[in-house]
Amino acid sequence: MKKTIIQGLIIVALFFSAWFFLSKIDWLSIFKIEKLSSTTEEKLGELFWEVFQKSEKENNNPFVVNSIDSLITKICISNKIDRETIKVHILYKDDINAFALPDGHLIIYTGLIEHSDNEQELCGVICHEIAHIQQRHVMKKLVSEIGLSFLISISTGSGGSETIRETAKLLSSKAFDRNLEKEADIKAVDYLVNAKINPGPFADFLYKLAGEESEVTNYFTWISTHPDSKERAEYIVEYAKDKTANYKTILTQNTWQKLKVQ
Repeated sequence: MKKTIIQGLIIVALFFSAWFFLSKIDWLSIFKIEKLSSTTEEKLGELFWEVFQKSEKENNNPFVVNSIDSLITKICISNKIDRETIKVHILYKDDINAFALPDGHLIIYTGLIEHSDNEQELCGVICHEIAHIQQRHVMKKLVSEIGLSFLISISTGSGGSETIRETAKLLSSKAFDRNLEKEADIKAVDYLVNAKINPGPFADFLYKLAGEESEVTNYFTWISTHPDSKERAEYIVEYAKDKTANYKTILTQNTWQKLKVQ
């Protein structure tokens, strides 16, 4: 009898433990994300990219495009990411910023390139944004912020040009939640190490931004969209400390210096 009671209590405890765990999962968001078809995401990516394409000038300098492509190709190959899924756009803008749009569109501002002290800092930011793309954080953010039905209406042409512009700006000006940011940071470190790129400068970049946070200017867009830079730098250092590799640069020093002034 005593054994039966104990077994019953164990079963009840396991039931409530499982219920508690499952209750913490955002099933609604998961199901909503899965309901979005690839066609819908592709259309949203096209519409949002068109907003930036019309309002800002794209840098099509072959030297710049090829140099950035060398960095991204190395990252993708080393991490078994299909390079064709990352659609890179380099825009002339002084803002120190990079951000992801739906369907793998990655926007990089020339201000970020100019203000990165080395290619490793730039690669750290790029890896962070690729992580957002690969983890489908962009769509999770959009579903959370504006809702599934609204996204579908935009993709089918029912949203209006002003609505599309405002939604696109959301992705370049507002941070992901802390959990998604940390997930992207940790994944970025993995990407860097796999590509034999030293992750230390990525943390240095965040420490550098932390020093600017008390004097944020309009140019430091990545500060306002990625808060708590010091905290992020610290857990990146902690996570990366036991990871070692034969780190190498991808671009020559001459190419890197030339890239910064293009």
